[in-house]
Amino acid sequence: MDRAYFDSLKLPETPGVYIFKGPGKKILYIGKATSLRDRVRSYFARDLDVTRGGGIVGMVAEAKTLEWEETPSVLEALILEANLIKRHQPPYNVLEKSNTSFNYLIITKEAFPRVLVVRGRELFQKWKDSEIKYTFGPFPQGSSLKEAVKLVRKIFPFRDSCTPLSRKPCFNAQIGLCPGVCVGITSATEYAKTIRSIKELFSAQFHGLKTRLQKEMSTASKSEDFETAEKLRRQVSALTHIRDVSLIKDEYRAAPGGGVRIEAYDVAHTAGSETVGVMVVVNNGEAAKEEYRKFKIQTATNNDAASLGEMLERRLKHTDWTYPKIIVVDGGTSQFRKATSILRKSGIQIPVVGVVKNESHRPERLIGDTKAISAHEKDILLANSEAHRFAIGWHRKRLRKSMI
Repeated sequence: MDRAYFDSLKLPETPGVYIFKGPGKKILYIGKATSLRDRVRSYFARDLDVTRGGGIVGMVAEAKTLEWEETPSVLEALILEANLIKRHQPPYNVLEKSNTSFNYLIITKEAFPRVLVVRGRELFQKWKDSEIKYTFGPFPQGSSLKEAVKLVRKIFPFRDSCTPLSRKPCFNAQIGLCPGVCVGITSATEYAKTIRSIKELFSAQFHGLKTRLQKEMSTASKSEDFETAEKLRRQVSALTHIRDVSLIKDEYRAAPGGGVRIEAYDVAHTAGSETVGVMVVVNNGEAAKEEYRKFKIQTATNNDAASLGEMLERRLKHTDWTYPKIIVVDGGTSQFRKATSILRKSGIQIPVVGVVKNESHRPERLIGDTKAISAHEKDILLANSEAHRFAIGWHRKRLRKSMI
């Protein structure tokens, strides 16, 4: 498979699962993506042998076709990926990791089952089949699975370690992440419904789960059990609007030229007049000018760090735009801290790099994520240069118009 074949596919910039197939439509490799287009593009980078190893290079060479399935969220892509890997056992997924290195989600066989994340070696060596009711996986990235479980637990609180009916509330019960089986608030029958929902979710039965909860909500409402109906409404709403940007970080790979999307931001004004901000995109070492964006700064027009903050907040609301793997800001510590603060408050984990300029306004040094700097310095500087050029050009155009 070559780059020309990839270019002909027109993959979407949405979450999903991709499948490389070889001769006879044999499934070779299955992966998940925050952006299908960006993720699959990385397999055609010049340094794929460095970023993923010789095995994956061989897989791409052997592959004849690519198929994909879009999902409404990264969480659903993560779960679908694990289910497909379990069903098809693709050879190149197995080559990347042994079964003992993968991560699994298990639900124990108890009156009040526990929901636990375990490593493969622990699952196969310490757990007996008689102790486990359901097993889900393998999940290639342990950190992604743990983030997914955190998201799911906010929707369906479950027990992981507390002692049922102990009369002493555990810490998770106090913060709403355990339904209170430790103090007898939830019966075994009621808790079984939660376990069923978690089981359906991690079995990739997304549509069926939402449909069932909606029916139960309608039944509860007709029976005037408004407390249950409201609980079910919140669960349906949470499943429909999953905010899973915390799962993005596992798609970031700091390696030279590895198909990484970089967004750079800059602000331009003249003593606070006609203050504007811009976002530019460098993708796989090339400027993606069709994805450049302009922002007319509306608040702190004579404060570069505050203007940057406003711009980033507005950009992050556009979940329809693909999130970058690196964010580059023009300026020193204040701009870097502002960008980092905005991302942290939004719950988004993306490496930030600041480009510090000298008195001649030329790059003097880079600050921030050292891994990203080491791997992508050339592309970071290109993105910063493009952002400066684009911002100055748009600001001057607006300034000229204001003087007419």
